[in-house]
Amino acid sequence: MISRTRTPGVLCVASALPDPPFEFIDGENPAGFDVDLMRAICSELGLQWRLARYVGEDFNGIFAGLANGAWDCVASGTTITPERMAIASFCKPYVESGQSLVCNVEKTPNVHSVKDLRGMILGVQLGNTSEPVARRLKLQGQVADVRMYAYHDIDLMLNDLESGNIGAVMKLAPVMHWLIKNRPALRVVQERITDEKLGVAVGLHNEELRQVIDSAQERLRERGVLSKLTRKWLQA
Repeated sequence: MISRTRTPGVLCVASALPDPPFEFIDGENPAGFDVDLMRAICSELGLQWRLARYVGEDFNGIFAGLANGAWDCVASGTTITPERMAIASFCKPYVESGQSLVCNVEKTPNVHSVKDLRGMILGVQLGNTSEPVARRLKLQGQVADVRMYAYHDIDLMLNDLESGNIGAVMKLAPVMHWLIKNRPALRVVQERITDEKLGVAVGLHNEELRQVIDSAQERLRERGVLSKLTRKWLQA
């Protein structure tokens, strides 16, 4: 039995929904890459998987739940950054991704990269790893302003892009490809703006849990389960 979980026999996993294809609600049931991955890891460890839905406006607030014991780990398309490593321990990365730029090709057909955003407003979510990129672009004069949206207001952000209230949106490419499927005016015009490694986070000093998750994840990788999940959710 793993002793470093908040409830014996249960792994409580925090995710910020919706963030497809990593996690979202399909009908009444949670689904997505992180959901399938953590269920598989729990099966390896003989634990029951339990979802804790994070509802804060700033994504970085999710890590406080590790410190106060609200949940055991975070699996939410989470980029490993030095700032986050100061407050949480990360398991080995399970996938690499990067920021993408989404524009309204009907209203701004000449925008093909961040170099074409001068004079425009760029939308990002609070606490997302797109935020420091966007702020740097503003400091460099490459965008007129950065508009911040609560993490759960991603649909509002895309609505504003459709209506022309903002000029572009930046977020991880798999999420953007998923969310604009039924928004024909919106298109991913640039990918790999950043190179980011994503992984599961546990409490800062919970080495026991980090190691067992790493071991379970490695067994899934060796059996081809991880590559199967990647093809299913991130390369669809």
